[in-house]
Amino acid sequence: MKKIVYLLLLFSFIKCGSSKNLASDSNSAAGGKSYYSLQVYHLTTNDQMTLVEDFLKTAWLPALHRNGITTVGVFKPVTNDTASDKKIMVFTPYKSLQQFEQTTARLQHDITLEQASPAYVNAPYNSPAFTRYETILLQAFDRMPAMETPKLTSDHAQRIYELRSYEGASDALYQNKVQMFNEGGEVPLFKRLNFNAVFYASVLAGARMPNLMYMTTFENRAEREAHWKAFSDDAEWKALSSKKEYQNNVSKADIFLMTPTAYSDF
Repeated sequence: MKKIVYLLLLFSFIKCGSSKNLASDSNSAAGGKSYYSLQVYHLTTNDQMTLVEDFLKTAWLPALHRNGITTVGVFKPVTNDTASDKKIMVFTPYKSLQQFEQTTARLQHDITLEQASPAYVNAPYNSPAFTRYETILLQAFDRMPAMETPKLTSDHAQRIYELRSYEGASDALYQNKVQMFNEGGEVPLFKRLNFNAVFYASVLAGARMPNLMYMTTFENRAEREAHWKAFSDDAEWKALSSKKEYQNNVSKADIFLMTPTAYSDF
């Protein structure tokens, strides 16, 4: 499948990338930091939404599960119904780049994967299953080296998963924001305030670099608003964000409020 070939090419690009920005497989194993892929499907019609969701539910997630990746998140922005560019986001954790490579290679030859969703696989050129999709590759932060499954009890339809992407005006300013999360104490601050984070990570390959991404979760929209109010009022945050060395380290912030699909693993 073209999707699998693209992922393999992406992996080859990453392995040949600058050692300044990437840890090798051996370093990853030693340091224990996970890698994540975030696939973003861009859709125009409800028919495309149906095709992609059927593919993810009946083919893609079961294939990942067969390959030992049991916690895959699938989310839709709360604005999907009114948006002209509808999205589905698929979050997949990997223990290492080697696991990423091995999994995508196996899926390329997985006959069951193709047979499970023929309408998606064989969609005609003039009625495609999606407009486009993108794959973002990330590496976990030092202060949160692996994802954590959120501890939520509310109905799936009420839950809010908040994905944030912070871009930097330069590599140095971007690294400064990463340092603010790690050594600066922003990750522990979120934890103290019970933001129930899934991950914090640096983007290694994507369309809008340099940037970092992270995901926090809430029982519902009201709880989300209350948590961010507490965050903005927190004395520790006020002190941290006012430090001279951390000024102007985010040039653009994108915020996506999402709900998990019924078949998402978390």
